[in-house]
Amino acid sequence: MHSGLFSKIAVVAAVWLLLSGVIASAVEWGKPLGSAYDGAEGKPRPVMPGPTELSSDERSTMAVFERATKSVVFISNTAIQRDFWSFDTMEVPQGSGSGFVWNKQGHIVTNFHVIYGAHSIKVTLGDRSEHQAKVVGADPDHDLAVLQIQLADGPLEPLAVGASNDLRVGQKVLAIGNPFGLDHTLTTGVVSALGRTIKSLSNRTIEGVIQTDAAINPGNSGGPLLDSSGRLIGVNTQIVSPSGAYAGIGFAVPVDTVNRIVPELIKHGKLIRPGLGVSLVPDAMAKRWGVKGLIIGKVWRGGSAEKAGLQGARETSPGRVELGDIITSVDGKPVSTVDDLMDVLETRKVGDRVTVEIVRANRKQQVSVSLQAVN
Repeated sequence: MHSGLFSKIAVVAAVWLLLSGVIASAVEWGKPLGSAYDGAEGKPRPVMPGPTELSSDERSTMAVFERATKSVVFISNTAIQRDFWSFDTMEVPQGSGSGFVWNKQGHIVTNFHVIYGAHSIKVTLGDRSEHQAKVVGADPDHDLAVLQIQLADGPLEPLAVGASNDLRVGQKVLAIGNPFGLDHTLTTGVVSALGRTIKSLSNRTIEGVIQTDAAINPGNSGGPLLDSSGRLIGVNTQIVSPSGAYAGIGFAVPVDTVNRIVPELIKHGKLIRPGLGVSLVPDAMAKRWGVKGLIIGKVWRGGSAEKAGLQGARETSPGRVELGDIITSVDGKPVSTVDDLMDVLETRKVGDRVTVEIVRANRKQQVSVSLQAVN
């Protein structure tokens, strides 16, 4: 009886030891399971069935991206550099960015800072073909430039142009670029704010800028900002970041500004600005003298200001100068710096009449001036 009991105990113990060894070897932590292991952990996980179709928003975004990539280009440029030891000159890569097709005549729009200082410029289209480009015109004050390429065959696909004056915060936007020639990229976001102001490369203020949280990474500068239907609403230009990487704040020049300036650059190579026909005393000097407003230093002979009766500074006796008229407002908008005046005239055209309020001999006057073309 005892021998039978002992034999059963021995069998149970043997089975337990065998199972313990198998389990221990199977779940030994931190080591491969082995080629002989055939459990579920050594096989691909089951694939969860996805939705039968993509959402309408996803399909719309994909369609916009597929259309827009035909119009977005990669821009690279080189600069001339002189070797320190041999004094030989050579072309070296300088920078790159994105741009987009403006019309079927080969005009390409990008940021001025993308091509600034370039000796030669190359544009790579969506079909990966490369073309030498020339700068047709540039406006550093708005960070815009127009290039042109010659295309022997194959139609160019211009982007549809939208409007920025009716944008609303929260509206969906898409930023498309071709950073570093790594093919097209898409980021999406919303309009975060409107009416922002930023400084251009020339230190001029760009008004009405669109702020977005759609990622605008280095290399995306000059690319288009689109609305949900694929219309151009801005040109991606800057980010705010302490590290240089994207930090959730990007800016785009509004398309209403772009659509006004680009035709001028195509026609004249520069922006023909409306002006009063005067030379102004520098802001720093006016501030030092304690004058609030813009001091007219010189009235251009035969210009609009002279015809309107405005007066510049003049010498009354040897060594004594009498200040010219002091401009305090234009069309009811106060101006105290040259930047203020340029902002007011930004939306005006050559030939428009503006009401200029001046101070002359401590008395305020209003004068109507027809704006003339200035460089």
